[in-house]
Amino acid sequence: MLFIKMGIKEVHKWEQVVVDILNFDGWNIEWSGGSYKHYDAVGYTRKGAKCVIEMKFRHKYYETKMLEKGKYASLMAMDKDIHKLYLVFDPKGMYIFWLNNLELPILDKINCPDTTLWTKTKKEKEVYLLEESQASYINNESKFNRCL
Repeated sequence: MLFIKMGIKEVHKWEQVVVDILNFDGWNIEWSGGSYKHYDAVGYTRKGAKCVIEMKFRHKYYETKMLEKGKYASLMAMDKDIHKLYLVFDPKGMYIFWLNNLELPILDKINCPDTTLWTKTKKEKEVYLLEESQASYINNESKFNRCL
């Protein structure tokens, strides 16, 4: 997977592609339309469970996958019966984290861009650094696959 730095239009196209692929695989989800909700897709898993999906497309590979505390809190504030998924795509693979029962690491503070796409201003944010081994599905360059 090769991602270059993308503008918001490209991110939205990739989000729609992911939705299409999951629907092809038996899911029933809809893209959020690029709104400023705390998720990018909503609907049902292929097993019929309600779900929301937050997606991140990273142009650089990091061993840990960053999840902002605020994003996590917003997702987890939703009805407990909704499955919350966090999908991270980077140059080395795709990682799917099922947040409902995920054991979170210790909260960390990192200087991050104020907003991902529009400014170069840095802001300290509280984040969780998720290990790749916590992902429910990994498809990476080492050909390691673990299915949903």
